[in-house]
Amino acid sequence: MSSEPNAGGLHRALDWKGAFWVAAGVPPLVLFSLGGIAGVAGQAAFAVWIISMCMGFVQSFTYAEMAGMFGNKSGGTSVYGATAWLRYSKLIAPLSVWCNWFAWSPVLSLGCAIAAGYILNALFPIPAAESQLVLDWVAANLANYTAETASVVDYIAANAGTAPADAITAVATADAVTALTPAFRVWEAFAINVPGLGTLHINSTFVIGVIMMSIIFAIQHKGIASTASAQKVLAIVVLVPLLLVGIVPIFTGQIDYMNVTDIVPPTAAYSGVNGAWDIGGWTLFLGGLYIAAWSTYGFETAVCYTRELKDPKTDTFKAIFYSGLLCVVFFFLIPFSFQGVLGHEGMLATGIVDGTGIAEALGGMLGSNKIVIQIFVVLMIAALFLAIMTAMAGSSRTLYQGSRDGWLPKYLSKVNDNGAPTGAMWTDFGFNVILLALASDVGGYFYVLAISNVGYILFNFLNLNAGWIHRIDSPHMERPWKAPTALIWFNGGLSFVNALFLGAGAKVWGYSNALWSGLIFAALIIPVFIWRHYVVDKGHFPKEAMEDLGLTDHGDLGPRRAGIWPYVALVAGACVVLWANWFFVLPG
Repeated sequence: MSSEPNAGGLHRALDWKGAFWVAAGVPPLVLFSLGGIAGVAGQAAFAVWIISMCMGFVQSFTYAEMAGMFGNKSGGTSVYGATAWLRYSKLIAPLSVWCNWFAWSPVLSLGCAIAAGYILNALFPIPAAESQLVLDWVAANLANYTAETASVVDYIAANAGTAPADAITAVATADAVTALTPAFRVWEAFAINVPGLGTLHINSTFVIGVIMMSIIFAIQHKGIASTASAQKVLAIVVLVPLLLVGIVPIFTGQIDYMNVTDIVPPTAAYSGVNGAWDIGGWTLFLGGLYIAAWSTYGFETAVCYTRELKDPKTDTFKAIFYSGLLCVVFFFLIPFSFQGVLGHEGMLATGIVDGTGIAEALGGMLGSNKIVIQIFVVLMIAALFLAIMTAMAGSSRTLYQGSRDGWLPKYLSKVNDNGAPTGAMWTDFGFNVILLALASDVGGYFYVLAISNVGYILFNFLNLNAGWIHRIDSPHMERPWKAPTALIWFNGGLSFVNALFLGAGAKVWGYSNALWSGLIFAALIIPVFIWRHYVVDKGHFPKEAMEDLGLTDHGDLGPRRAGIWPYVALVAGACVVLWANWFFVLPG
């Protein structure tokens, strides 16, 4: 395979190891929702991660086969799977690509929101109530408070039985923390309430996040080879210490096995109290599996770069297989050790749930040395950079190939002299600036995550079924690596397990309308595709898109050998989602 780029196209500059390093940003995704899943799954949290990772690894074999079939395409498995649906509905194919993109793209905004929190903690810290600085302020200003002070009266009213002296100290301490908190830490220019979406916050988190995204954009602007080189350095720096966090507690006896036995869900989300395997408990457990999939399945991004691989026939399978093995190690070890050391209660701390205290907790698992803990704070920011770089590289190429194949607007296929898809990258950037404003508080963070994952589960459902559709409809196409037939059909069955997660789990994250919001966002591709295909392209797909399938676009997209079964799969999947959404309810 030639290493020369097509004119105006992506460059063949990677081997499978390069694709592996670009995908190495997936293991740190465990840190995005470690506390959140502990909150909804309770003692069963680590089991959620293991089950989800096993499913992601098995499913990847279907994706590996499809990736090898399309050596000239970029954009990942959603693009390769979308071609299977093309014969059955022109609308389903772009839906798969769109859902994959809006699931992956928010990693940029969510990662930048967490990283901004770490930077604010380091540069503009909120003083601890017991710090000497606060104690000195209280000592200097305590005389200004009496039992008749309005704030003291309000405190006593809200905390019945509190002695006036204790109330005065509590109020003075709170005022001291407020007074000594750096102004930039709590700065907010304005907030915009958008009906049906949420509140956009233009604050300090937003500003720092935009700066970080700009830096990552600049790195990727130089092309995939530059991105892979940067990822390799970051991955080694980040993943080795993270691996130690997973291994060391097991061998030093830090694991309290009471924390990882009695595997039951909690009585309610974030209650910290063990519940039972009733309908409410199963709903919470499935909600954990729903969100975990967003992280554990993510290594499929290793095949986003097929068009940029020097030898896609051999490199695609190696890239996704070894990326999967890497993720198995981290998604098994980190949640197990984290829960084993901290316990369920420890994992419900505010800093763990919102992500900003995870670095300190990880450092603490290797000792109480403050230097080690600070090193982990720096490593956490690097880990987030790693994940964000992976997301921008993969999601932009999904947009790029969707444009090349005639599903998305033409401008998205624009590349620069370095072979970077800049049209798609700018779109990613702009979209995530809006999401960053939405995710700049904890509530908005999980709202973005819950909605984007609707798209990710939909994409996985369509793609796992695309595996068997390709087998039936495109037996003539070369498959450099072919998955066992039984596994292709087994993964088709897993698509309905994912549909169950979607129906039952989307509601678990505090937003009863998350499923419907996600479906509405998914439907936005319909007018976009109609404009591109029927108005711009006059009802025909680009010649190269058809040639990839061995077809010509003269109104005939090839024989539908699978008959009605793809439609049956769609209807059955919708029924599973709707039934699960009705049957599974949160604990009362």
